[in-house]
Amino acid sequence: MRLLFDQGTPVPLRQSLAHHEVTTAYENGWSQLKNGDLLDVAEDAGVEVLVTTDLNLKHQQNLRLRRIAFVVLSTPSWPRIQRAVDTVVRAVDGATPSSYVEVDIP
Repeated sequence: MRLLFDQGTPVPLRQSLAHHEVTTAYENGWSQLKNGDLLDVAEDAGVEVLVTTDLNLKHQQNLRLRRIAFVVLSTPSWPRIQRAVDTVVRAVDGATPSSYVEVDIP
């Protein structure tokens, strides 16, 4: 699958998702785009899953109209995510179009 990490998603997570095509908003030149515009551009580019730490996204956007899947991490802390990386990988691997899942990371 084609994944997009937004600004808060730790880049080292990419190594655990090597079986996917992972890019970042920064790498794509999209780091200045606001949520709605970022989602539009990502969908137009064929991104299938947005991995984000923006827990407010579901309150700021109408996600039901989106084709892209959302995997929302409860923290941007890489040390904490690293300890729960298997849970994150399962969430990403299980993502389907328009799905939304929050991964609670202790």
